[in-house]
This record gives sequence, structure tokens and C-alpha cells, in this order.
Amino acid sequence: MYKFKNTILIFCIIILAGCQPDGGQTQTLPNTQTDAKPKTVIPKFNRDSAYAYIAKQVSFGPRVPNSREHVACGDWLVEQFKSFGTKVTEQKFLARNYKGTNMRARNIIASINPEANKRVLLCAHWDTRFIADHDEDKTKQSQPILGADDGGSGVGVLLEIARTLQSNPINLGVDIVLFDVEDQGDDNGKDIHSWCLGAQHWSRQPHTTGYRAKYGILLDMVGAKNPRFAKEQTSVKYAPELMDKVWALAFKSGYGKYFVDEPTRGVTDDHYFVNSIANIPTIDIINRPRETSTGFGHYWHTHDDNMDIISKRTL
Repeated sequence: MYKFKNTILIFCIIILAGCQPDGGQTQTLPNTQTDAKPKTVIPKFNRDSAYAYIAKQVSFGPRVPNSREHVACGDWLVEQFKSFGTKVTEQKFLARNYKGTNMRARNIIASINPEANKRVLLCAHWDTRFIADHDEDKTKQSQPILGADDGGSGVGVLLEIARTLQSNPINLGVDIVLFDVEDQGDDNGKDIHSWCLGAQHWSRQPHTTGYRAKYGILLDMVGAKNPRFAKEQTSVKYAPELMDKVWALAFKSGYGKYFVDEPTRGVTDDHYFVNSIANIPTIDIINRPRETSTGFGHYWHTHDDNMDIISKRTL
């Protein structure tokens, strides 16, 4: 019924580029009063391609810092973004996790139109959790997870957006940031700073001195079947206008089944630190099912987070 090859995330980039709070001049929706301004042509989003990018990440195995799989996948991500004509910056640093282990971390930034002054930020995390602490099989809880959705899905969508923008150029500057060491925090503790170490590092030391973006959109767990993208309250606190605009756009585009106009509890995710440290209004598009004990998908931080979870229609 809907044109699922046209993703709402492409709308987020291109339509919001013209419809910004500062009153940008390029309208992407038709002017119903005069029809004087043209409607933006939305390029097709190839869900098969996005799915393949997720599968490729999973093929490396768990992408946990300090592992060979992490290095190999990071190298592949860099080469993919370069092949799409983006300017790639690698931000390598040491991050100490809550267990006291130094982790060789690597934020990957792909910039489109790097000289443009007006910029937006699109982001996801690319690492996967080092333990399956919510797996029902206690004998497997100490093993790292594949993270097809939790990490892989957001990265896959952003890779496809980068590929699409190469063949459908826009004037807007777009920075795609893949944060590392997001998912290595203490799930039993109360220290929120044990999470999202890559986002904390980038927010304090961005890839460009004095970096500013008009707004940011974070994608986290955006590939599962029958998702529920509710209005996450940390996003509402820091970027209410952006969140309302994206959700209204989703509804008008026929995606109201997924982008529900309901509040959901705030989460400690990369966007929290981008908002609170870098002061870039950023929202989190994240799947928050109603009836689970964790508030996330049943596969969250388990070995069930594999390609069987991913839906091309959701992508």
C-alpha cells in the first residue's frame, strides 16, 4: 500500500533541509496557497541494499573493540564511505570501560559537501555488545552478540543514504557519524557515563574545530519487524520541534503505524551526550515495544539479535 522503498529517513534529510526553524527559503513541500515553490523529488531508498549492508556487518561477527572483527569491519566501513565520494575522518582514541579495560576505539565520520556551512548530523553506533547479558541461556551470557539490529541496522541505513546522496546530490552538508564504544556500559549500575563513550569523546572533540550542525538524528535499533518508534522523552526535552516535525512528516507520508504519537521513557543513548555536551539538538529514532520487560525488543542484548530480526519493510 505504501511505497516502502521511499524511506522516511531520506525525507528527514531532504525535506528538513528546506523546512527548518530558521525559515530556510527552499520549501520541499508544496505551497498550498500559491504553489509557487517546487516540491522536492524524493529519491528511492533501496531496502535490499540497506539489508545487504547489515548482513555484511554481521558477517564479520561481533564488532567489539579490541577484536580483529572490529578492526576488519571498521576498515570496510571506511572504504564503503570513501567509495560513495564522502570525506572520511577516522577519530581513533582509547576509551576505558567500566571494568577498567582500555578499548581501542574508532569513531568514523563521513562528510558530504564538507565545505557547506549549513549542516545536519546523522548518526548511529557501529560496535556491538561484548556480552549477551539478557540471554535466557545463562551459559551464553558471557559471549558477545552479533548486533544485527542493535548497531547494524542504523549503520546499514546510513550507508544506503550516503550511497543514495552520491547519485542524488543536494546542497546541504551532511555528516554521518558512526560512534564507537556505545554498547559497552554497565547495565547493572547507575553510571550513565559508562555508556556511549564514542559519542562523549566526539561531543567534546568533534572532527572539525568549532563544528556546528543545525540538528541531528540518531538511529538505534531501526530494523526489526513491526517496530514502534514512539517519542523518546530525552529527544522531546532537547529537540521538541525537530521531533514533532519528523513525526508529523512520517504520519503524512503514511508511516503513522510505526511512528506513533505517544511518549516513551527517555534512554541513555548517543543523542543524550550530543545534546548535553555538543549542544546540537538531536533526536533518537529507536524501537520501543510496549510489552517487554526491558522496554526494548525481546532480542535486545541476546544472541537472537541476528539477521532473522531484520525486516526490509522496516528499513
